[in-house]
Amino acid sequence: MLRLTELRLPMDHAADELRPAILKRLKLAAGKLVDFTVFRRAFDARKPRAIVSVYTVDVQVADEAAVLARFAGDHNVGPAPDTAYRVVARAPSPPPRRPVVIGTGPCGIFAALILAQAGFRPLILDRGKVVRERTKDTWGLWRRSTLNPESNVQFGEGGAGTFSDGKLYSQIKDPRYLGRKVLTEFVKAGAPDEILYVAKPHIGTFRLVTMVESLRATIEGLGGEYRFGSKVTDIVIDAGADGVRHVRGVVLADGTEFEAEHVVLAVGHSARDTFAMLHQRGVYLEPKPFSIGVRIEHPQGLIDRARLGPNAGNKLLGAADYKLVHHASNGRGVYSFCMCPGGTVVAAASEPGGVVTNGMSQYSRNERNANAGIVVGITPDADYPGGPLAGVEFQRRWEQAAFRAGGGTYAAPAQRLDDFVAGRASSALGDVVPSYRPGVTPADLAACLPEFAVAAMREALPAFGAQLRGFDLPDAVLTGVETRTSSPLRIRRDGSFQSINTRGLFPAGEGAGYAGGILSAGVDGIRVAEAVALRMTGQPVPVEFSRTTDAGVIYG
Repeated sequence: MLRLTELRLPMDHAADELRPAILKRLKLAAGKLVDFTVFRRAFDARKPRAIVSVYTVDVQVADEAAVLARFAGDHNVGPAPDTAYRVVARAPSPPPRRPVVIGTGPCGIFAALILAQAGFRPLILDRGKVVRERTKDTWGLWRRSTLNPESNVQFGEGGAGTFSDGKLYSQIKDPRYLGRKVLTEFVKAGAPDEILYVAKPHIGTFRLVTMVESLRATIEGLGGEYRFGSKVTDIVIDAGADGVRHVRGVVLADGTEFEAEHVVLAVGHSARDTFAMLHQRGVYLEPKPFSIGVRIEHPQGLIDRARLGPNAGNKLLGAADYKLVHHASNGRGVYSFCMCPGGTVVAAASEPGGVVTNGMSQYSRNERNANAGIVVGITPDADYPGGPLAGVEFQRRWEQAAFRAGGGTYAAPAQRLDDFVAGRASSALGDVVPSYRPGVTPADLAACLPEFAVAAMREALPAFGAQLRGFDLPDAVLTGVETRTSSPLRIRRDGSFQSINTRGLFPAGEGAGYAGGILSAGVDGIRVAEAVALRMTGQPVPVEFSRTTDAGVIYG
């Protein structure tokens, strides 16, 4: 099988034009092309008046060696890599004591799935509810201003990614194609086939709900056991005969204790009480950088026209997105985060007395507004010194300030872009109707953010208008605050994926500081599950398993 990259055709080409284009590019007679599969399809929109389709295709030809020889030195033609997933270790018979997975976000789901597929029959614990019951609780906050601290946007089956745009792309380096495994399992669970080949796949919340249910059924069918409403409040650790700390079990809020020597900790970035418990138990934690800011909303049509020009509204292209960065004069980086085309801003609080925003889209991405986080990077030494839990307190401080500014009802403070840049409170909003529910209160967002972040954002917003026409629309709505961009701490692990000072504890995913988004969290869940399986069968973890990087973080 060969892989052909950078095959370019007109944006709106007919389906039957792809095969002739492959023949022409490879200089093949028609009978020499046996078959082909689209591996990736993207659109090059750098010139909005001349957008083109760009393909990567896997091609089966009659004489592969001759084609490779003819295109020796052409980096766009070569052997297709093997992207098949293979189980690294299988459970012995009878299986050993089952491993425990804490958390059912994408990381926990894929850790459990891999362990189940390998025959280890994992026990999966989650403090929240099954996804459909959790959805009702989430609507309770959005529609009635009623927050359930154990069942909300952050906690429950599916994790925080369930109420998001459902983006399935990331910046991770993935030499073992574990991301392909995640996408393949999602398709089996009901996702559209297109996520396997489109450049920026997404699913949307409604589809994610049914997929999460399907994945749970698969795991249970393989011997896994779920227990919802099972909040882990303690971990049993002893020094062991060798003087090294070892996990021996977990304790639930109701006092139930499960013996376990292999625990995958996939609790998500908002499990603040769990972080405090781990810190108290002496598990090594360290503060890490994250970002803070607001959500911004524009009419989706404005973004479409700015990004796609005369092709705005083309169904092939869908709702346009953007990615913006500005380096402010005070040394802070300001950037767009988690952009949701045709989506809504959602209430994402998990603690009473705080307001947190996030973005969400359905698969259709057909809501009237585009939204994204506009956030400022912050670091422990400069902004929240004081230990591994200081970042949590930093987040909490600004979430509570936003709650007060919004009126103390889970309404969020909101401000016109023009007013924010000018440094005046908004008394009313303009033509852009905010989508956040349970509602917004016109306010001054400067009261809900650090001074350095306000200054950097006031400088960045007009600069973004120069990068993307219309972005500095005076009536664009800013809604605060966005604090949960990533975990404020990291639970350090070594090359075997275990905590650096607690054997048998496997920190994983976004909450542990090793992922950011659905796809990278799923990939990390796979890698951690493989490490568990290898340890449970007495095998070492290969070095290459622990060298994948994401945004400069070396995993393991």
